[in-house]
Amino acid sequence: MKTILFIFSVFYSLTGLAIVDGHEYIFADGNSQENQQKANLFRSLSEELRCPKCQNQNLADSNAMIAGDLRRELYQQVKAGGDEQSIIEFMVNRYGEFVLYRPKVNTMTYVLWFGPVALLLIALICLGFIVRKRKQVQQSTSQVLSGDQQKRLEELLGKDKGDGNV
Repeated sequence: MKTILFIFSVFYSLTGLAIVDGHEYIFADGNSQENQQKANLFRSLSEELRCPKCQNQNLADSNAMIAGDLRRELYQQVKAGGDEQSIIEFMVNRYGEFVLYRPKVNTMTYVLWFGPVALLLIALICLGFIVRKRKQVQQSTSQVLSGDQQKRLEELLGKDKGDGNV
C-alpha cells in the first residue's frame, strides 16, 4: 500500500495540472517545472482567448461546443511545446481577430481602437457649436430690444414662471 501511495505521489509531483471549466488537462511529458509552466501557459491562454460563439466569454468559462474544441486544440499545441505567440497566431489565423480580447492595432481594427475617441471629439465639437449658437442668439435678442423693452420682457417671463402658466 505504501508503495502504491509513493508511486502515486511521485507521478503527480511530476505532472502539471490545469483545471479549466471543470476539466483536468494533465501535462506529464517533461520534468515538474516544465509541466507546471505548460499548465500555467494553458490556463492563461484559455483565459485570454475568447470563444468565437459567445459574446463575452473566454475559452475557460464557455460551455459552447466550439470552446471545448478550442480548449482541446490549445491543449494539444501546448503539450506539443508551442509557445504563446505561435499559439495565438494560429488561433487568429484560424478564427480571426475576434478570438483576442485585446486585438492588435491594424487597418481592420482602427474603428475599434479609435472609434470611441472620434465619437467623443465629434460630440465635443457639436456641443461647442450649440453653446456658441445659443450665445449668439442671446446677444442678438438683447441687441434688438431697447433697455425698457428688455426689462419688460424679463418681467413678463418672471411672471409666467411664478404663475406656472406656459
